[in-house]
Amino acid sequence: MHKYQVGDVVRTRKAHPCGGDTWEIMRTGVDFRIKCQKCGRILLLPRPKFEKSVKAVISDSGD
Repeated sequence: MHKYQVGDVVRTRKAHPCGGDTWEIMRTGVDFRIKCQKCGRILLLPRPKFEKSVKAVISDSGD
């Protein structure tokens, strides 16, 4: 299991309607706030749904 951190960029299983599938994590906890790297849309997802939708971690926040 990966410990997600603010600043990580993740790829999701399904693409966003704008066509982008990479997201930056803005907040972690019970809910995850993620920002689409293509259009800038911000989503708030519950942790189980977020963890199920992540396909890969593209870049770590440097930690």
